[in-house]
This record gives sequence, C-alpha cells and structure tokens, in this order.
Amino acid sequence: MRPLLRREFRPSALLSLHPPQLRHPNKQLVWDLACPPDAVHGGTIELTRWAAAPLPERVALAPTDIAAVPGVYDYGDDAGVWHVNFADPELFVAYGSRLLAQDELQCAEHPALGSLREALLAEKLPARTEEDGAPTPVLVAGVERRCALDTRVLYGNRFAAASPSIVREHTRVLAPPTRSNLVAIAAPVGSGPYDRRQIDRILTTAYTGFAAAALESRRRWPGVAVEIRTGFWGCGAFGGNRELMTMLQLLAARLAGVDRLRFYTVELPGLKDFAAGRDTLAALLATPSPSLDAFLGRIADLDYSWGVSNGT
Repeated sequence: MRPLLRREFRPSALLSLHPPQLRHPNKQLVWDLACPPDAVHGGTIELTRWAAAPLPERVALAPTDIAAVPGVYDYGDDAGVWHVNFADPELFVAYGSRLLAQDELQCAEHPALGSLREALLAEKLPARTEEDGAPTPVLVAGVERRCALDTRVLYGNRFAAASPSIVREHTRVLAPPTRSNLVAIAAPVGSGPYDRRQIDRILTTAYTGFAAAALESRRRWPGVAVEIRTGFWGCGAFGGNRELMTMLQLLAARLAGVDRLRFYTVELPGLKDFAAGRDTLAALLATPSPSLDAFLGRIADLDYSWGVSNGT
C-alpha cells in the first residue's frame, strides 16, 4: 500500500492561510474559546489519502487485543494510537455547520481539521474519503485537540439549540493541547437487508483505513504497538446495524495486523451490542472457511438489516 497523497502542514501557517469557514455562531464560539488570538499552534500535521486495498484471499488473522470501553474516546499524545473519524464522503464537509455528530465533534475539538479541508480545496486536491464508488480513507497525524465538549449536553441537535452561556460552560479548553491521530472513513448508508456488496464495501473501507494506520504507525513510531479506537461507526444518523458493524470492524483490525482495538460504546447498553457482534464473529471463526470470500458469504447469510436514524 502506498498513499495517493501525502502532505505536511505547519498549523500556524495552515490556520492563517486557510481559516475555517464557520457558519454557525456556536461553532464560531467554540473556535474563539479554543483558538484565542494569542494561541500558539505547534508541531506538524501530516495528511495522507489511501486507495482502497484489495482484501486478503485467506482469513489470516492477527492476535489483536480487543476490548470494549463504555463512554466516549480517550484522547492523548499516545504514539501509535488512532481514532476513527466517522466521515462523510466529503472530508470534514459539515465542520462549520449547525451539526454536531461524531465527525463534526472531532472537527470542533481539533480546529485545524476545517482548515485542512479548506487547504485541500484551495489546492484543487480531492478532499474526499470516497471516489468513483470506492473508499479512499484519509489519515491525519499530529493534529492538536484544543478543547473538549461535554457530549452529554452538546451532542447532536442540542448543540445548535444551546445558548452561548451553555456552550461556554460545557467547553473545556485544553492547555496545553494534546495531539491526535485520526482515520477518516466514510460511514456506509443503506436500508433494508444488507447485501453482499455492502458487506464487502464496509470491510474494504475499514480494512484499508486500519491497514494504512498500521503502516503509518510503523513508519512514524517503529516498535510501538498500533491501537485503533472506534465505535458504532455509521450506526447513529445512518441507522447501521450495531452487531454487524462491530463484527466487520473487529475482522478488519485482525486482517490488518492491528495490535489493539478499543471499541467505545458510549453508554452501557452498547456493551451488549458489542458483545453480540464479537461473539457471533468468534462463533463463525470457530469453523474454518477456505477463503475470506467464503467467510463473508457466511456473514451475508445471517441476513442482517439496517435500522433507522437516531436523528443526530
């Protein structure tokens, strides 16, 4: 695997040359809190974009350490740790809007992400996580997380409706900021029963993003364990099936050779959905399949169906 694009950005120059376009006053308020005029933006941001990787022919799995974590992402400066961004096909497209689902939340807490989109557009480079019907995951390494929003109060439609005082009260500025590594993969959209084509596409998307993160980790931090942090990708606004999306992400991580996967379930009931997906995958793996293609056919035969949007 080789990236389609690799670019480095100095945050101070990036924010100056390509300021974010914030269309909702609460997004502007969060920006003002996180990036006051005297803020110092350090480090280097590296962005890579990857073509869809062919899936392996055989079910050859790494001994990935997998665990569920109730709650939302833990962030820090940990080398080798990557957080999945539940992206749109247009990279960070709604960062300046009234919306605050998972993608927009990460953009609000990592203010330079909006400027990354503006820089790519200004240079007429593809700011996309999909192209020509195929996934093209985007990795962002070393981006500052400058604030933390209280998702119990501000998540989803509650963000746009919140008063300025509520936004201020529930936005914690991080001083000093931490730096995060992100894997932006577009969440699938559908309805009715999942077909085999959708299952293959979901696995290819996750596998490509996770394998790219493993490659980048080993280039940047040789000898450091690779950890993916994810959750119910595509299961909120798009109504994806939690059990199936758990299965396919766990399978993708093991196919990609990831050392650790931490699955954030937000609330305690999510642990049951995670456990159902994990246990179903384990049961299927207990009976060997001659190929990955045959194994995915067995998953398709389970007749999973899409749910409904949660309105975020």
